[in-house]
Amino acid sequence: MISRKIDEKAICKAKRLVDDAEHIVAVCHMAPDGDAIGSSLAAAHVLGALGKDCRVVVPDAYLSNLAKLPGAKEIVDATRYPDFAARLFREADLVLCLDFNEPRRVGRLEKVLRECPAPKILIDHHLHPDIDAEVVISHPEMPATSYLMFRFFCRLELFNFINAQAAECMLAGMMTDTGNFSYNCSDPELYIVVAELLKKGADKERLYRALFNTYSENCLRLNAYAILNRMEVYPEDGAALIVLSRDELNRYHYAKGDTEGLVNRPLSIPGIHYSAFLREEADMVKVSMRSVGDFPVNILCKEYFGGGGHLNASGGEFYGTLDEAATLFRSLLKENKKKYLANVKD
Repeated sequence: MISRKIDEKAICKAKRLVDDAEHIVAVCHMAPDGDAIGSSLAAAHVLGALGKDCRVVVPDAYLSNLAKLPGAKEIVDATRYPDFAARLFREADLVLCLDFNEPRRVGRLEKVLRECPAPKILIDHHLHPDIDAEVVISHPEMPATSYLMFRFFCRLELFNFINAQAAECMLAGMMTDTGNFSYNCSDPELYIVVAELLKKGADKERLYRALFNTYSENCLRLNAYAILNRMEVYPEDGAALIVLSRDELNRYHYAKGDTEGLVNRPLSIPGIHYSAFLREEADMVKVSMRSVGDFPVNILCKEYFGGGGHLNASGGEFYGTLDEAATLFRSLLKENKKKYLANVKD
């Protein structure tokens, strides 16, 4: 048994909305990761088994290693099919907002989402939810939205509608948002849920190979180059930085997802408490940060890079040059050491 953490009033209202809905859209944040895709596909599988028409719509392309998740081929990418995506929102009588906390996080779908007259249910684990939804189920203490989705389904008395496909999608989300259960995973009930998903038929070994142990040659060479030539280590400040320009990415034929997990690599160095990865895009610099222990990279991303996230896993964007972004990060090292490292517990 797991505890009943979701508010009873929220569950009752959500149950009425789900029962009354026929056409449901599940939408997640832009640049969708494993938790965003996993929770959205799980909704499609479970609600589909309930007899609902539930479609997953994403703002842009998802990581290639998620393409083998059950149902991924049915995902509607708004960059490729904008008119169809907009029509699904117009025809929906319920929208599930999954794994994001504010409308701007859905990128090109923000206007469509705001104008959609259908009631909305927010299910998320990020801080400070700010979405006009009839039901808000927000639990930042939980390691993944997919984990929260399992609890949501159980509270709706839909446990028996969780099939092997839904179980695999939720497990994928939980694995990716915890680094295969290496951080943000101290909740004992998390492993009760994992056990239930395995009983439902999820194949954890297959998921691990697909999500964490499948790389192209270009991907391996790019990551090797980044660590050998572009990693800066500041042992006295407990920090590390990796910077990749657009030219460097192009040199190794970068494909979306090729640098997934790169920001975590420096954290294996003893004494390194936080790491940043700066990737040059066409119109901005993408910022990813990870940490161990109590070091709050979410605060750094929020205050300096217009983003946020979780204590140990956050991201943001910098609108300036790559050199300016790197210079800003380096300028914060001494201040971060003074403010945060003194009290950090590994």
